[in-house]
Amino acid sequence: MTSPLIPRAEVAAYGGLPSPAPHSEAELATLLGLLTAPGVRIATVVVGHGRDAASRSSAAAFVEAWREIGRQSVLAVVDWPESAASWLRAADRFTAEEPDAWVVAAAPLGWAQMSRRLRHSTDWGPARTYGFAALGDSRVPALAGAATLQGMRGATADGGTWAIDRGWVTQQLPARRPPVHPHGTL
Repeated sequence: MTSPLIPRAEVAAYGGLPSPAPHSEAELATLLGLLTAPGVRIATVVVGHGRDAASRSSAAAFVEAWREIGRQSVLAVVDWPESAASWLRAADRFTAEEPDAWVVAAAPLGWAQMSRRLRHSTDWGPARTYGFAALGDSRVPALAGAATLQGMRGATADGGTWAIDRGWVTQQLPARRPPVHPHGTL
């Protein structure tokens, strides 16, 4: 059995990965919208986050907002370090419950490492996983492996969305409203 850890040389090849920024209101609203869209049947979630301040804050804001819209079923909130020997304990806690979806707020490298452990050691499904903006970075699936994050999606800081498909991160801009002209249409 090979280790799911990303080799140091591979991490170094991607240079310094950014730390997560504090979430925006548009980002949080879009993430909630993805989970509550018509036809989406998500009642229970597990929330996971890195231990940096922005990820903790984003996870806490999501849990509060989820409950404010009447969704009480946050089965667990799990954190993990940015670097670890294996992430197995965190992966087991993250998947101990059987949620309809997982929500993640983390730094790109920590999530790449955690997701590799999840795919290697659990029945976790990336297509049922939603992330904050920091994870919509093309280096995340490159580090984790193209199939590791297949189908994961999330919100961008400006209220758009991102999705991972065959190792590519695609982004969709937020919906724009047509400008309102004070004296009718032009």
